[in-house]
Amino acid sequence: MSSWPETVLWWHVYPLGFTGAPIRPTDDERDGAVAHRLPRIEGWLDHLVDLGLNGLLLGPVFASSTHGYDTTDYFRIDPRLGNDDDLDRLIAAARDRGIRVLLDGVFNHVGRRHPAFRALEERGPDADTAELFRVRWDGWQPGKPVDADVFEGHDALVALNHDSPAVADLVVDVMTHWLGRGIDGWRLDAAYAVPPAFWARVLPRVRAEYPEAWFLGEVIHGDAPRIVEESTMDSLTQYELWQGIWHGIADRNLFELKHAIERNNELLPVFAPQTFVGNHDVTRIASAVGPELVPHALAVLFTVAGVPSVYAGDEYGYEAVKEERVGGDDAVRPEFGEAPPAPESLSASAQHILRTHQQLIAVRRQHPWLHRAHTDVIHIGNTAMVLRTATATDAVVTALNLADEPVTIPIADAVQVLAGAADLRGTDAILPPQAWAVLTSAP
Repeated sequence: MSSWPETVLWWHVYPLGFTGAPIRPTDDERDGAVAHRLPRIEGWLDHLVDLGLNGLLLGPVFASSTHGYDTTDYFRIDPRLGNDDDLDRLIAAARDRGIRVLLDGVFNHVGRRHPAFRALEERGPDADTAELFRVRWDGWQPGKPVDADVFEGHDALVALNHDSPAVADLVVDVMTHWLGRGIDGWRLDAAYAVPPAFWARVLPRVRAEYPEAWFLGEVIHGDAPRIVEESTMDSLTQYELWQGIWHGIADRNLFELKHAIERNNELLPVFAPQTFVGNHDVTRIASAVGPELVPHALAVLFTVAGVPSVYAGDEYGYEAVKEERVGGDDAVRPEFGEAPPAPESLSASAQHILRTHQQLIAVRRQHPWLHRAHTDVIHIGNTAMVLRTATATDAVVTALNLADEPVTIPIADAVQVLAGAADLRGTDAILPPQAWAVLTSAP
């Protein structure tokens, strides 16, 4: 595999919400004329570059019935977003700016409206597509519902049969089709629900044709190093670090963050995890920790090992809470305008969070070795922490103060402030109330 993934920082977009597409469309909207909404994302590509990012991680873009994760055609762009030409133009516009593109592949399940499953409902076990699904035929009669496995109790999401060679062939065909259209890799949705052996059968076949493709698995729990080794995926989503950042800061219990960072270190001999403080499935970081502490979360994200991503809107301090109900994701998947707002039109808080993103992304760019570097916790308390991420020749020190009063903390060999605020006093530094700083050992 190429080394390009080591230098990519992603901007994560949920296209249906971002472009204002109806998430729960009527039948007429679902089956109607193409609405060319994808160009709206193109209007934000310069913003992505201005942030210092160079990767576009797209949520679902394929034809589906509702939210994009109930696919009905892997080879067709959702008409609520546009058509093949719209995606081609978006990829080309990204390529012109040096931006890599990742698509979201939902290969654990399909929507109940997928033609392959509709054929099953009509013709039963005699359907040509019967082997694509895990079905119990005992007692089935024509006209009756098919008793098929579904994803996590969601009746509209019918699980694929990952023991079937036909499913492996389908996924290989889908992946190579869109890689051939110019994308750089795949986010594998709900990869934790798919046997690692399935990916091990599929991904080498895809790499044989596209050796530089990168594969990111959505894995929420489990033995991550074992999953990577058995599946051959390149990276997994780092939910444990996300949770440690959120709760460590929000609960003023940085010992939880310390544990998550140490666990992150354990992954590095096998792979560099995909790190984040926000995505389309979780409460916004500004709501989780408060806008005033978002910079602290970012300082950790951009100075510990991994492949960082920014969820669109987090750079403005968007606030939204995910709720466990139908439509509970809508607030964290809002519509965006045709173009980025002028910085001077933003609130003071939003301007500060935007600048902090730019500063810390620049720090990450200046120290690409952070991608796989080990982090030591050199000072820890409930509300103060100092991290040192280093190689044999370079070091970056990250200091956090969550308290309402100044704190004096050790800074090891750091001698220069790269971002944030700190008063250096030899091998110590004084951090103001609720302050943070990123420092370097280089003079």
